[in-house]
Amino acid sequence: MSYREMKDRKRKDYPYILEYRTRWHIFFYSWNMHVLGDDHMNNSVYNFLYDSVVNTYLIQECARHPPTSPQYGLVVHSHSDFFGSIAFPAVADLGLRVNKLGKSSVTYEVALFEQGVEDVKSVGELIHVFVDRESGRPAANGMSNSLKEGLQKLLVTKSKL
Repeated sequence: MSYREMKDRKRKDYPYILEYRTRWHIFFYSWNMHVLGDDHMNNSVYNFLYDSVVNTYLIQECARHPPTSPQYGLVVHSHSDFFGSIAFPAVADLGLRVNKLGKSSVTYEVALFEQGVEDVKSVGELIHVFVDRESGRPAANGMSNSLKEGLQKLLVTKSKL
């Protein structure tokens, strides 16, 4: 996907939206304070938000219970492209979609919007490989039915673009 395609993303491109309230955090790894008084979220916080929207969806829509589910997702790849910053006390809208669904893996696309602002602030990608809790290996029979069915609701095919 090109830089232009990502930068042109809109909320309507994401079937699931999660509202997230930013919070003030005094540790420097989370917020950067500039000489001019401009504060913005550090890149690590964006990754935290991406992980949060994915796991919120898995819990709410795919019957996942992180400590006890027989399968769990390992992040094997992630990246972000940044187009603008967001700062406390802004409210973020996190958009989630699935771009690819395999037997035991899923490729998510996550977008961060500031509430009330149309331009996307960042677009990220996470790839989960679902593994069996007991073996730590990719699920032999693939993802569970409840997981696959929940993720299919977010699958965006070329015909939906």
